[in-house]
Amino acid sequence: MSASYYDPFNPMPVRPRPAPRAPRWPLLVFFASILLVAWYYWPAGWWRPMHDPSAGPRAVQPRGDLAEDEKTTIGIFRAAAPSVVYITTLAERRDAVTLDLSEVPSGTGSGFIWDDAGNIVTNYHVVETAKHWEVTLDDGSTYKARFVGGAPDQDLAVLRIDAPREKLRPIPVGSSADLLVGQKVFAIGNPFGLDQTLTTGVISALNRQIKSRTQRPIKGVIQTDAAINPGNSGGPLLDSAGRLIGVNAAIYSPSGAYAGIGFAIPVDTVNRVVPELLRTGKVARPGLGIHMATDDQARSLGVTGVLIIDVIPNGPAAQAKLRPTRRGPGGWQLGDVIVALDDRPIKKADDLFDQMTKYKVGDVVKVAIQRGGERQVVEIPLDAI
Repeated sequence: MSASYYDPFNPMPVRPRPAPRAPRWPLLVFFASILLVAWYYWPAGWWRPMHDPSAGPRAVQPRGDLAEDEKTTIGIFRAAAPSVVYITTLAERRDAVTLDLSEVPSGTGSGFIWDDAGNIVTNYHVVETAKHWEVTLDDGSTYKARFVGGAPDQDLAVLRIDAPREKLRPIPVGSSADLLVGQKVFAIGNPFGLDQTLTTGVISALNRQIKSRTQRPIKGVIQTDAAINPGNSGGPLLDSAGRLIGVNAAIYSPSGAYAGIGFAIPVDTVNRVVPELLRTGKVARPGLGIHMATDDQARSLGVTGVLIIDVIPNGPAAQAKLRPTRRGPGGWQLGDVIVALDDRPIKKADDLFDQMTKYKVGDVVKVAIQRGGERQVVEIPLDAI
């Protein structure tokens, strides 16, 4: 029996009114939003299986022929790579328990084969701190190396390995006298221990000057933007004919990493220095036989020119009776100051170094000195130092 109530004024029973229903559209909007978001963020075809058992590699598109400059670069690398070597410097380490000595790698660098006698050319700074070296050829074979000679002033050195002649492929030698800014260049070396690395670039500038390990200037240096990093030192810089035109020596970088400026010692210098190292183990450098003050010391004393601190006994300067700086009863007495060489002004040490590179042992030069307030000129035969 349905619910009802009795109204005394209305004998007919009255049924209660039903409560109003809540609208359904907000709920429909909510579920529709969820479906829309799911459809938007889920990947297409998410309802299909993730894996396809029939999947296989895509068809390879034919590349076509290489560009001519690519063929040239590949050819240069393939021809030169067998001439480039990987140099490992070794240090001695004594075992703390057994006290046995062993050799451990202490540094790496690059070099190249100079001739079929096993002579390897590299930078002097690559090998100077070690007493033992290993040279790894392009085929992976490794040989103990001996030190033939070094030229610190030119940052060049020669090692020698006893390898079969058939494994030794000397690098073709070019010229650096006729190089032009903008020429393509190719550097091969072992940066960061990664052997046989090729980088390319152009000659950015010529006739740059850098300091050697002895602080003497190396002139005629090639500047390139080919990437040269630690480990490239001693490796070859090649021209587009695959000829050696320089030896990668240094980078200019405030951070120590490649910054687009690299330097290479010109091959004309290499071709002059290396034969001398093979003959005598060193480069006979003409000298006056003096020890001189630094530019800072000279400036602090108000001196313009090269102040002589000491003269080497029996050397050219000593025989010409040049006076060194001495301490006397009244204090320091300045020695002679070199102010000109064959009428070319000398204002600082680099000026003297530059002029001395133009002479050879045995040449006689006119040296102008300032002694007190008097200028004198003496002739001095240069000797090997």
